[in-house]
Amino acid sequence: MCDTNLTQVTQIHLLGFEGVYKLKPLFFIVVLLTYVMILSGNILIIALVTTTDHLKIPMFIFLKHLAAADIFMSTSVLPMMLHILLINDGSLTLIGCIVQLTCFGIFGCVQCFLIAVMSFDRYLAICIPLRYASLMNPHVCLQLVIVLWILGTVLISSEIIVVCQLNFCSLNCIDHFFCDFGPLVELSNSDKYYFMIQDLVTSLFIIPLPFVFIVITYIFISFAIMKLTTANGRRKAFSTCSSHLATVCTSYGTLITVYMVPTDYSTANINKYRSLLYIVVSPIMNPVIYSLRNQEIKKVLLKLLNDIRSAN
Repeated sequence: MCDTNLTQVTQIHLLGFEGVYKLKPLFFIVVLLTYVMILSGNILIIALVTTTDHLKIPMFIFLKHLAAADIFMSTSVLPMMLHILLINDGSLTLIGCIVQLTCFGIFGCVQCFLIAVMSFDRYLAICIPLRYASLMNPHVCLQLVIVLWILGTVLISSEIIVVCQLNFCSLNCIDHFFCDFGPLVELSNSDKYYFMIQDLVTSLFIIPLPFVFIVITYIFISFAIMKLTTANGRRKAFSTCSSHLATVCTSYGTLITVYMVPTDYSTANINKYRSLLYIVVSPIMNPVIYSLRNQEIKKVLLKLLNDIRSAN
């Protein structure tokens, strides 16, 4: 409860990008076009994997769910950001702020887990090829995906429960374009010790541990590729990992920059732009990476374009 001389916060005001008001129309158009590209690119990936029989293999099944997580994560943030840019009003209820925080956290968490599982899929395919079909079949993929969504929901919900127990009094302005954990918790008048412990434990499960797991799997993959006797075999084996490696660099590069690099008040505004990179760059790059670097996706896209031309 708030003290008698303090007012309980029920509305949160997002300041957005105050420094770009002169360029607001241009910034709005760029963000809108980017959001449309994120939706269209990831929906295309989902549609191709769902409707094409020879793409219904583990790697592309995980890719389809990664595309869905990218869509949901961007949708939890970018429409509100466009609203702020359009009418210069970033007001929403405290409950709405927590709902946005929950959605962003769950979808971002699942995204990290899916990228880690995709590295394990590449490990099995290259290091244990004879047992790959039995170890990573569609039934196992479905089970893994369900576990990842449940695990992401449980981890983020445990943090949200702690956030809901905090008191928010008087201060209600967040210098950000969406309700992220750090900026929201900074508004609280409560003791943040338990939240910091909870946040540290949860963050370890979401970012460092999956990243370390990815690094370890690729160490084993590298050893397995180097043992191949032909240059063509090594090149073919590496090409099956190149798209995923690009996704890892894009997603975890921005994630670590935003959430693992220490920040203070002087760098908070810079961190806001870093967050924009993570929310925009990763979801828009994944479809591009897999469309340009993956031969199976490229063949399906070319066939689709040829069919459209023939129909016209």
